[in-house]
Amino acid sequence: MASTTAQLATDWITNAVLRGLIALALVLPYGLRVRLMGWIVARIVAPLAGFDDRIRANLAHVMPDLPRDEVRRLIRAVPDNFGRSIIEIYSGRQFIDRVRDLPMTGPGVQALEQARLHRRPAILVTGHFGNYDAPRAALIGRGFDIGALYNPMKNKFFNAHYENAMRTIGQPIFPRGRRGYGQMLKHLKDGGMIGFLVDQFMGHGAPLTFFGQPAPTALSAAELALKYDALLIPIYGVRQPDGLSFRIVVENPIPASDPATMTQALNDSLEAITRDHMDQWFWIHRRWKPARQEYMARIRASREE
Repeated sequence: MASTTAQLATDWITNAVLRGLIALALVLPYGLRVRLMGWIVARIVAPLAGFDDRIRANLAHVMPDLPRDEVRRLIRAVPDNFGRSIIEIYSGRQFIDRVRDLPMTGPGVQALEQARLHRRPAILVTGHFGNYDAPRAALIGRGFDIGALYNPMKNKFFNAHYENAMRTIGQPIFPRGRRGYGQMLKHLKDGGMIGFLVDQFMGHGAPLTFFGQPAPTALSAAELALKYDALLIPIYGVRQPDGLSFRIVVENPIPASDPATMTQALNDSLEAITRDHMDQWFWIHRRWKPARQEYMARIRASREE
């Protein structure tokens, strides 16, 4: 009980600090607020929250030969992009106005437009890359009927605040869980589009790879695509050198085969665009969790003996 009370108190304080910081930033002109939030997260939040060590560990795990200067650059640049993305999402209408008229590029644009025209279900897959809500905001601004599946935050106080920000950009949004999943399926069956993120560690996911290392991954996006004859399309909001604008990249739909093959293709797509823009993927994620994977492997082996 005491630990639960302490955690609730910590969550409430964190929520108050974050909401206060966001409220202050929103008073500033758009460009200044985005640059300032990036600086605050990179220079103040990241060192205090342990992001620096996590980024360094992830890079050492998958790219041990990366030059030290590049590692140091990414330790600051990755949280800078993260901070910018947060305040962009909270900027709501201003954010939509900046991305909705951006040209969509890439070989999958025509397939996406045809799916919209013929009300064919489509699952649009991205990762925590660039600003992952930029494609959704751009499509909604163009009149696409697109919802989003998301993982509610553990901090329930801040989660409610964040959900409101997501709804400002567009609806519907579907929290992971039985109720949200049912609503999402109805939206998909009606010919709608769903946005997925597939770059989170899933303990019981398929044994796929990301950056050449085992990375358990959920197969749900591919499974839904096969079940409902939906297109499975990788899409990204690539931050541009000015730090404020984006390029919306739509890749070719993943060919239908089996869920594991299709999901590995999604992992490979995200890896390729990350290698081109190393500072834009969320290296703060505990994507691989090698120690936990080793522990789970030992448990499985003991059960098979």
